Amino acid sequence: MRADLALIGFGNVARRFVRLLDEQRHRLAADEGLEYRIVGIATRRHGAMHHTDGVDAALAVKQVEDGRRLDAIAPTTVSTAADVIAALATTDAPLRVVIETTTLGIENGRPAIDHVEAALASGCHVVTANKGPAAFAYAALSATARAAGLSFLFEGAVMDGVPVFNLVRETMPTSVVQRFRGIVNSTTNHILTALEHGEAFAPALARMQALGIAEADPSLDVDGWDAAAKAAALANVFMDAGITPHDVVREGLGPDTAERAREARDRGQRLRLIASGARGQRRPAAVPVPVRQHPAVAGRAGRVARGARPGPRGVPRLRLRTRLPRPDPQRRPAAGRGRGGVAHGRHRAR
Repeated sequence: MRADLALIGFGNVARRFVRLLDEQRHRLAADEGLEYRIVGIATRRHGAMHHTDGVDAALAVKQVEDGRRLDAIAPTTVSTAADVIAALATTDAPLRVVIETTTLGIENGRPAIDHVEAALASGCHVVTANKGPAAFAYAALSATARAAGLSFLFEGAVMDGVPVFNLVRETMPTSVVQRFRGIVNSTTNHILTALEHGEAFAPALARMQALGIAEADPSLDVDGWDAAAKAAALANVFMDAGITPHDVVREGLGPDTAERAREARDRGQRLRLIASGARGQRRPAAVPVPVRQHPAVAGRAGRVARGARPGPRGVPRLRLRTRLPRPDPQRRPAAGRGRGGVAHGRHRAR
């Protein structure tokens, strides 16, 4: 089977995806019988490109990383994300997929929502790493995809590659998530670790920006909007909350954060930005779920505080942990390593 892909957004995540695809090309063909072509790329600052027979993605990566425009590679008839999606829809591939990795628009989740809507309307599957669609429009987009027999997938939006949404969807389809609590933003996690050791705020943030881990607009991390969007996405998907990040009680890192972090460390604790939410008792499912996302103190032995040991290039090795209690007192955790943080979920079987 052949898959034709269109990449909407071409930042760190998308360029690493291109390299990963190339690294796995032979395995995908041998194990899955899957061949692919990247037929279009659209960016915010570097223009767009398209070719029906596939673009030279490696050249596109080099072009962007050298600060040059994609449309300088060869003449093209596309200039916007909408153009690239429309062009993808005209190919004869049995599988057409839009890979959406644009920056979070915290006001209303756009333009990512526009890209997802355009892809679904054109008969294309969607995979997005952007939190906006699930945080602002999960119910509507899911219903549209379901009615069209298409996939709307967003696993990378929260905790990167660690399975959270599909773990519950695929392995616990009869469960009801009652609450979640965890660290979901790695930039603030790293900054708090640096602050509690007496380091200044600016160098810690600069490290995360240099590694491409901080958001393109770092205020989304520092002011807590990234974690609020993830909390809203978790609540919408797991609890049908119907909320947006603006409904989340939000508190970012402030002037007193360094002192609070050091005081917590002196007490044998860790100050961490915690995202949490719970299904309201005695409330109908349509009522928004109360979700809090704020700096909170986690005990040294507490699960939420784990995973800040120094790793390569001074970045903490973050243990991503999802706790899935069963109906009986025994509990079954699932854990993995990544950049996104720590998350916990409690589930009750129907």
